Amino acid sequence: MNIIEAMNWRYAVRAFAPQRIDEHKIEQLLNATRLSATSYGLQPYRIIVVDDIDVRRELLPFSYGQDKVVDCSHLVVFAAKINIDDDMIDRYINSVADTRNMVLEELSGLADHMKSVFNTMSATQKKAWAHQQVHIALGTLLTAAATLHIDSCPMGGIEPDGYDNVLQLNERGLETSVICALGVRHPDDSNARLPKVRYQTSEMIITV
Repeated sequence: MNIIEAMNWRYAVRAFAPQRIDEHKIEQLLNATRLSATSYGLQPYRIIVVDDIDVRRELLPFSYGQDKVVDCSHLVVFAAKINIDDDMIDRYINSVADTRNMVLEELSGLADHMKSVFNTMSATQKKAWAHQQVHIALGTLLTAAATLHIDSCPMGGIEPDGYDNVLQLNERGLETSVICALGVRHPDDSNARLPKVRYQTSEMIITV
């Protein structure tokens, strides 16, 4: 299946069949998501796979009754970093130096630039930026899932504070941004047979 076929195949699944996705495919999907584009390469979020069915049941009251949270094969929670500070930037710069066999002095200009950018932001602006990066990663996950023939349903209709409490995310310096259910579409899900509704290329693509 090519990328266009995959994107036409995918839709926001309304009901999942009681099947579990092969772990190797899930590993591929999560690795692809880990490699997603992110501003400055900072990856200001974490990807949490909620495998425990009892924990998922605890999350259901904070999911507006969307049973997909419990019924899906794998539930992924994207959580944004709460604190974007100099320590986070220093850790990234050290990682760049180690990975690319560079000395830290060569990266001092980049480090200073990044710190100056984030130090001009308020805490609210930093959080908004982190959540924006999450949505880039979510897009990567959805596209990769389609190419791997894994059904998905991204969900922003949740109560993030409830998720934070159940998953104890604040203790990790994180807060819930968005979730995505993964699995196999149920044969009775009539939405799977509906034509995809998208505006035509002539309306969506603007060349200047």
